[in-house]
Amino acid sequence: MERVVILGRGGAGKSTLATRLGTATGLPVIELDKHFWGPELEPTPHDLWSIVQGELATGDRWIMDGDLGPHDVLEVRLARADTVLLLDYSFPRCAWRALLRSRETADFWRWVWSWRRKSRPLLQNAIAAHAGNARLHVFRSPRATARFVAQQS
Repeated sequence: MERVVILGRGGAGKSTLATRLGTATGLPVIELDKHFWGPELEPTPHDLWSIVQGELATGDRWIMDGDLGPHDVLEVRLARADTVLLLDYSFPRCAWRALLRSRETADFWRWVWSWRRKSRPLLQNAIAAHAGNARLHVFRSPRATARFVAQQS
């Protein structure tokens, strides 16, 4: 496990998982939100986002966490990944975590609400198309995720 992509619904804990996994494995963590959103929370245009991700993914070892919903260009990082972690947690769990974390926009809430129905199938197709050789782990609970992280130490 050298190049890890973490995906999942907003509020699932992708950044927390990346930090814990980075500590357990020594892999550097790249939080995509910090590279994607502008100062006024404007998204990076698709063409530029592909270039930025390409530069971020050139390293031999990393963990990239982030699921940018309809704004994302997944294939760039998936093509370099050897491991994909998909956090498939319930809406109530993710909504509660998102509420505790910060105020979010209506667009964010629409994405979180419809993630399992709309975004998850798109993610699964992108993973199959661009990360066919990567090992895929789907976690449906924080407990299962914690067990995985503990095994990496």
